[in-house]
This record gives sequence, C-alpha cells and structure tokens, in this order.
Amino acid sequence: MKEGGAPKLTIVKVGGKIVEATDTLQSFIKDFAKISGYKVLVHGGGRSATQIANRLGIKSEMVNGRRITDLEMLKVVTMVYGGLVNKNIVAGLQALNVNALGLTGADLNYMRSEKRPVTDIDYGFVGDVKEVQSDILANLIKQGIVPVLAPLTHDGQGNMLNTNADTIAGEAAKALSKHFEITLMYCFEKNGVLLDEENEDSVISEITHACFVKYVNSGVIKGGMIPKLENAFETIKAGVKTVIITKADNILTGGGTHVI
Repeated sequence: MKEGGAPKLTIVKVGGKIVEATDTLQSFIKDFAKISGYKVLVHGGGRSATQIANRLGIKSEMVNGRRITDLEMLKVVTMVYGGLVNKNIVAGLQALNVNALGLTGADLNYMRSEKRPVTDIDYGFVGDVKEVQSDILANLIKQGIVPVLAPLTHDGQGNMLNTNADTIAGEAAKALSKHFEITLMYCFEKNGVLLDEENEDSVISEITHACFVKYVNSGVIKGGMIPKLENAFETIKAGVKTVIITKADNILTGGGTHVI
C-alpha cells in the first residue's frame, strides 16, 4: 500500500466469451457497474474476430493460444476489438450511468508496443508492451471516467498491433500502481484456480509463488493457467496490491483464487 493511503482502483480483465454474447454482457456490466470507487475494464474479443474473419474468407491461425496476425487479420482485429466489441461495452456501461471511454493503446498514446521479433514462430503484427503512459490514464480515472481498454496497442510509427488482453491488464496495473492501490481481477470460465479441473468447488483460495511452482511440477496447474499466474506474480512484484483469478459472475463476492 502506498504511504498516505493511495486511492483504490479495481482493474477487471474479462474474456471475449463473456462480452461477445448479449445476455452474458448485460449480466457482467451490471455487476461491473456496481464495483465501488475507481475502475478500469480490459476486454478480449477473439471469438468475434474469428467469426468475422471466417465470413471474410480470412483464415484464423492460433499457436499456443496466441493469434497469428498477418496484415489482413490485423484489419479484422482492429475493427472487432477497437470497434464492435469495445463500443458495445461502452454503450452498455453508459446505459447504466457509468461514464466509460473506449481506448486502444494508440488513443492518447497510452500504451506503446514493439512488434514481436520473429524467432521460431512469426506471430506477425503482435505487440510486446514497452511503455505505458500511466499519468494520462490516472488523470482520466480521477475525473470519474472509466477506461475500457481494447487488446490493441501501437508502435508509434503508425501501425496497430494485436496485444494479449491479459498483458494489457497486467501492464496497465503495474504502471498505475504508482497512483493507486490496485486490485487486479482476471475473469475466466472457472471459479478460480482449481486443484481438480473437473471439480468447480476445488478452488485454491490463496496461492503463493512456492505453491505455484509445486502445483506446476505436480501437473495440477498446466496449460494457459501457467502464463496467467506468472503474469499475476509479476504484477504483485511490481507493486500491485491484490490479484484475483475468478469467474466473471463472482467479481462482487471476493471469491476465487487470491495470488499472494
């Protein structure tokens, strides 16, 4: 916690599945609107991007859960993430008297990335975050504006870059931790990190880094949950107060897995 008692800020990252369907979007934004104090929403939108790309005859290719983004796919994700999904969320929040503002990293130059270098895989126009203008975001937030961040950044040279939503949330949280006491919530389809992925009630309520390593080595934690937790521990190390991994339905309850 910052000395002098920094104001509290809740950053919620929600997957595309939740915000792309009308019924789940309405339910989620009603809960999000009830979060007290300052807040930020970070969203995905991959399912919509895949559907629209298919209609346009553009093939979607994924490697390790990451989208290969060639020039044609970049056009699709820019339209879908920065337009369709982002503005539907903003409109829904405005209907609940939440003064939301949709942003990509290019807007206000708030998040700049570099194109991921080609190694064994060429991800195309995918960005690795290099700079976050936290003062700009903090000023908006303190004016009562709720930023809604799309998973897009820019390289400062006129190019948009597809950027993982978990990364957007984590980098924004780390940068804003100098202005606020931050709770970062990663929402996905499970109740939290599970001891048994077939049992929704087997939530690990708290997880330390030592426990994380143990669970990875024993095979309890695997797949996409590994980078999600690695990212969570990085944000804690960088000054984020609390990280919670939970189901979107539980953002008001405090349930889920607390990363400590």
